[in-house]
Amino acid sequence: MLEIKDLVKKYGSFTAVDGLCLHVSQGSIFGFVGPNGAGKTTTMRIMAGLLPATSGGIFMEDVDLTKNPRLLRSKIGYMPDFFGVYDNLKVTEYMDFYAGAYEIPYKDRPALIDDLLEIVDLSHKKNDYVDALSRGMKQRLCLARSLIHDPKLLILDEPASGLDPRARVEMKEILKQLQQMGKTVIISSHILPELAEMCTEVGIIDRGRLAAQGTVQEIMKRLVQKRTIYLRPLDQVEKAAAILREQPSVQDVIENTLDLEFHFDGSDQMLAEILRQVIAAGVSVVTFKEKEGNLEEVFMQVTGGDAQ
Repeated sequence: MLEIKDLVKKYGSFTAVDGLCLHVSQGSIFGFVGPNGAGKTTTMRIMAGLLPATSGGIFMEDVDLTKNPRLLRSKIGYMPDFFGVYDNLKVTEYMDFYAGAYEIPYKDRPALIDDLLEIVDLSHKKNDYVDALSRGMKQRLCLARSLIHDPKLLILDEPASGLDPRARVEMKEILKQLQQMGKTVIISSHILPELAEMCTEVGIIDRGRLAAQGTVQEIMKRLVQKRTIYLRPLDQVEKAAAILREQPSVQDVIENTLDLEFHFDGSDQMLAEILRQVIAAGVSVVTFKEKEGNLEEVFMQVTGGDAQ
């Protein structure tokens, strides 16, 4: 869908983006994260056609969009991390203004605007003034505006910033709906747990370079050699612990009140064999699962603990 190849952006002697290479698959929700100053926003603005690249290319369907800004803007919808509005505009007037900017025929605008407002659940506010809307409603209106020209790719910079929990849930549901419609979404956020819930894949940028890309679990497996496993027996905790300590692929068995926790560095087949041995010894197993990695842990390891 989208391929960024050797992207460089320099400001004098300072290199903000340093040979960035990135692939975003069709129909994915791609989380783009990085510490402050890592080059994340600069990259997103280049993708949106708001900044020129020093070198490198942004390709969609094998076409370098950096060499054709007009084509780039027709294929990409951009939602910035702030909401700028004109005073004394109603919601429909605001949408009509942007429809005109994208040269959408006047006769087609009313139906299009109604459809987009329905997607973002603002149909009941179509005749209200924009500056009277809540922050969450303004964010959803900004999203509707970015869809006005039916782009294939959406770039959303901090769309949930400053929203209350209910508004963030509403935004997540809208993004899922857009994915179901076939849109590809690139989203940045400082709320890492929520980003992990929404995204099919993440890319972590650090010092202008791509530090890691994949699902959270894929990145965790590459970074962490030892997996953490939880085993909760119905009873006989000490017996289960003794069996685990006999296994050469098991380290650091910790006995908690109700369960066992241990580190494991073998294959899935070896893990299945451990479970078989525990059950064969007469221990009733209630839970046997691997600890799931989270985006915050991945971020801290990849970036060396820099704050976002």
